[in-house]
Amino acid sequence: MKLQITSAFLVAASVCLCSGPGLHAHPQSLKFPQAADMNAVGKRDLGMGVNFYSLGKEKEIGKQLALETERAGRLIDDSVVNAYMNALAQKLAGNSDARMPITVRVLDSEMADGFALPGGFLYVDKGLILEAKTEAELAGAIAHSIAHTAMRSATALATKGAVMRLASIPAMASPPQASMTIFSTPSISPMNSPEILLTLKYQAEYVLAADYFSLQYLYKSGYDPEPFVQLVERAAAKNGLDKNGRAMKGLYPSGSERADKMRKEIASILPPREGATVSTSEFDSLKERIRSLVPDRSKPSLRRRGEQTMPPAQLQIPQ
Repeated sequence: MKLQITSAFLVAASVCLCSGPGLHAHPQSLKFPQAADMNAVGKRDLGMGVNFYSLGKEKEIGKQLALETERAGRLIDDSVVNAYMNALAQKLAGNSDARMPITVRVLDSEMADGFALPGGFLYVDKGLILEAKTEAELAGAIAHSIAHTAMRSATALATKGAVMRLASIPAMASPPQASMTIFSTPSISPMNSPEILLTLKYQAEYVLAADYFSLQYLYKSGYDPEPFVQLVERAAAKNGLDKNGRAMKGLYPSGSERADKMRKEIASILPPREGATVSTSEFDSLKERIRSLVPDRSKPSLRRRGEQTMPPAQLQIPQ
């Protein structure tokens, strides 16, 4: 079976509507009181539930997809950029619920987006770093991806797809989105299929859940979460999420709808505080560094929906 990388980030991946102390009726992957407890971050299992894939199998799938991703497109292979991005990702991962190592790489793509593959493999577009105005905005995008890793979004969604198709357990189900993007809508066709519509609804629940948990990870890591909300609004509009979200109203949230939910959640679950980090001089230096790099044209840039190019080839997962 095949998994396709497109421009809809591990953007959607929780399954349940649940309420807990301080929570609105809100899609999340769990139903337990600690979902809103900042002191429980890192001590809870957001990936609990039916999943046909062990953690080991998920890492194996993610590693293969990561290899294919890096064969298909250009990476920014710069020691300064990689060191900054790794330090930021590890800081956030250390204040998250992720149960597997996090690896982050930067793609030489003008798209203002990023995506998460199974197994903790995260990719951020160069265009997203340049779009971010502050370190807190970029940290929010990475935290969103880490939340998908913690929820095991891709394999949970693949499991649901297998159940919907009554597939055998050992088979690798291939949902329309194997990766989840942050700021774009999934590319799904045909839209009149009940299975596709249900899958899209599950994906929408996952992205809202990742938004929710990413706010907690930002807060625990010392960042102001509001800048990430602002990035969602800007990048979603830039990548067509607002337009497509309105067209799929009731199935997939627009950027403005996501931002509204996050602001309510910030007010509801995050205690007020002063001195939260918004940006740093290191972030400013990162952007200057990226602008100064000469792209390696020996490989094509990874092509994803939303760019003025053909969509990428599907990625084959070995059975």
